[in-house]
Amino acid sequence: MTDVMYDALILGCGPGGSSVGTFLARAGKKVLVLEKEVFPRFHIGESLLPCNMAIFEEMGVMPALRAAGFPTKHGAQFQLGNGSICTRFVFREGRFNSAPNAIQVERALLDHLLLKNTRASGADVREGWTVTRFATEADAVQVEARDPQGKTHQFRGSYLVDATGRGNLTGNQENLREVHPKWKKLAVFGHFENVGLDNGEAGTDTIIVRLENKWFWIIPVSAVKTSVGIVFDKDEFTQAAGTPQEIFQRWVESTPPVKKRMKDARLVGAIQTTSDFSYHNRRLVGHRLLRVGDAAGFMDPIFSAGVFLASWSGKLAAETIIKSLEKGKPSAALFARYEKRVGRGLRFYWRVVEQYYTTSFMEIFLRPGNHYDLPSAVNAVLAGELEGGWSLRWRLEYFFLLVKIQRHFKIVPPIFFGPSRPRKLNPMPRPQNT
Repeated sequence: MTDVMYDALILGCGPGGSSVGTFLARAGKKVLVLEKEVFPRFHIGESLLPCNMAIFEEMGVMPALRAAGFPTKHGAQFQLGNGSICTRFVFREGRFNSAPNAIQVERALLDHLLLKNTRASGADVREGWTVTRFATEADAVQVEARDPQGKTHQFRGSYLVDATGRGNLTGNQENLREVHPKWKKLAVFGHFENVGLDNGEAGTDTIIVRLENKWFWIIPVSAVKTSVGIVFDKDEFTQAAGTPQEIFQRWVESTPPVKKRMKDARLVGAIQTTSDFSYHNRRLVGHRLLRVGDAAGFMDPIFSAGVFLASWSGKLAAETIIKSLEKGKPSAALFARYEKRVGRGLRFYWRVVEQYYTTSFMEIFLRPGNHYDLPSAVNAVLAGELEGGWSLRWRLEYFFLLVKIQRHFKIVPPIFFGPSRPRKLNPMPRPQNT
């Protein structure tokens, strides 16, 4: 057992762990971060949201991100797999958006830059350390971890932050994980060169291609490399014949907009798979314990909210710990406030993702009539505006009401996922103030 008493022990140094670690270290707190992997390491989740940029600025990491030359993300395109409809959302045109753009990233490089920034901010960041268990005491928390040579160590701190992502160490130890009964998805993906992208600023858009019960992503992560993947039900993948690459290629060939863009594409590396089982923990806090990012809950990545939710919840966790340290003891009110805010953010995106797989949602989403600034409200969801004011919230409720009505009465034309003649891009009208 080390004699050092830390203000906070942080498990994991992905976007969530690096966020809370950086904010705490910059506030002068004594922080130990234990990361299982040795960076850089491959990770999926390459499209960021505009709301992430302000958090990165506060963390002091934006100069390094700008120097890395990541593509600027100005918007996102959603289209049907038969090519009949495509709608583009441009972030700077959203009336409720606080930031005009985001970035597309290679996560191996992004996460490594975030880790190095956390270390440079003053946190003790140790890579290659595997945490095996944790325990809480009346006045401290304790973790047990193996160093890179396999030797076991114990550490004590005033507070513990679980940022282990889908490893969900503390949630699993306390048996808190609840898997969504329907969202048992699997992603098959790879990095490619020579993918066909649009001209101009739209060439760095995230492109989502929606099939009846699955979807493709196309994300330019560098000047020459593009991430392409497909998400579908795990059972369907299990029953499909062939290797992951053969299954992936069959769906590319049967989806005209994707087939066209992949005509000259060349795979870099190997096709990979990962399970996308959506889940949440029944509790996001414990005695001297806060869970951030995917260790609080993980959902289908259709709206690219994962890195933002991790960074945002990491910032909130740091603020909660700093205030608790000032009080000299854990504050039930502060912990409850953290759990409420993060839980509300998770539930918001869960609601949107649940609706996304319905036809009525896509019918309204792809044609959000330009009244009451409804396109701006949809745009705000894509930008990560989790805590907008009443002007945004009532419009989103109105949007969901329209989706509900659309199920029974077609207030916009129906969409079809089968073969159809491709139409020209139908860009979203510029929102107008009302």
